[in-house]
Order: sequence, then C-alpha cells, then structure tokens
Amino acid sequence: MIYLKTDEEVELMRASNILLGKTYAEVAKSIRPGVTTAELDKIAYEFIKDHGGRPACLGYEGYPATLCTSVNGVVVHGIPSKDCVLKEGDIISVDSSIELNGWHSDSAYTFPVGEVAPEVMQLLRTTKEALYLGIEQAVTGRRLGDVSATIQQHCERAGYGVVREFVGHGIGRQMHEDPEVCNYGRLGNGIMLKSGM
Repeated sequence: MIYLKTDEEVELMRASNILLGKTYAEVAKSIRPGVTTAELDKIAYEFIKDHGGRPACLGYEGYPATLCTSVNGVVVHGIPSKDCVLKEGDIISVDSSIELNGWHSDSAYTFPVGEVAPEVMQLLRTTKEALYLGIEQAVTGRRLGDVSATIQQHCERAGYGVVREFVGHGIGRQMHEDPEVCNYGRLGNGIMLKSGM
C-alpha cells in the first residue's frame, strides 16, 4: 500500500534525508586507501547518534551495521568488516537509512577510492546521470515506468546493463514502503505518480 504524505510529513522526511547526506559527507572524508569498511561504519554510527538520529539499518532483520558497504563487484548490502581494507582504484557504495523523529531516509552513493581507472569514472558518471534523469521523470502525472525506463535507457545507451534483482523503494515511517522502483521498465506503464507519494 502506498501512503501519501502531507507537506508537513515530507518536511520531516527531508530532515532525516539531510542528516543522511551530512553523514555521507562525514564518511567521505575518510574514504581513502588503507581504511577499513568497519572504520567507516563507526564514523557513520557516531555521527548519526550525535545528531539525534537512529541508524535504521542496525538491527534491521538482524543486520549488524549502520552502513552497507559494497566494494567493487559487490552489488548491494555488503557488510562492513575490519578485514575489508580499501585500496587505490576501488569503488565503494555506501548505503544506509536513518530514522529521525519517526521518519526514515534511505539512499546509497558510490565513491571512488583515490584515483580510479577512466572506465570506472565513466560508469560512475553514467549511473549518476541516470539517477538525475529518473528524478526528472518523478513528477505528478507521470508513471512509475517512466522513471524506470528512463534509467534503463540511459544506462543501456552507454553500454551498461541494469541490475534487475534489486529495486529502489518508497520510504516514510518505515524504511521500506511501496512502491518498488525498478531500474528497468516501459514508458507509460506502471502506477500514476501523485503528490505526496
């Protein structure tokens, strides 16, 4: 079921998302060769707690950390570890969720570790472009398939595939809410997007 949020509720969600963005900025300061993903997780945990939030991933269905840290070929939900040491040329996706005043944020961002190969930078650029193109489609009156198809088309035009086994999702009072948002789809298909969705 999709819960439509009021303007006031959207503002509460925005506060949680701003804290998550600031958390990623704090984590990014330490992303470099020689740092472990466990160290990054500790930084995120302390920053979130110090700013009144609750790390929503920690303990979710038994998950043992604040962040999901997916290095290189790990698609999603990598578990931070003292044994996972970042190296020059790696990429690391940092994914987390915060609950603040009863409302959740959830996002992921992929960072380069030091200098990365040009083809890796092209992948990062293409996926970020796809995100923003998808966001442009996420407006009242469009369909969810417009968002998904736009992402898929941009990535495939650049020679990449898209992950079909995992999806994005709505957020709100819960970390995972409907609708599911795929990285592939057909223009004009899917649910109609509404204000507050």
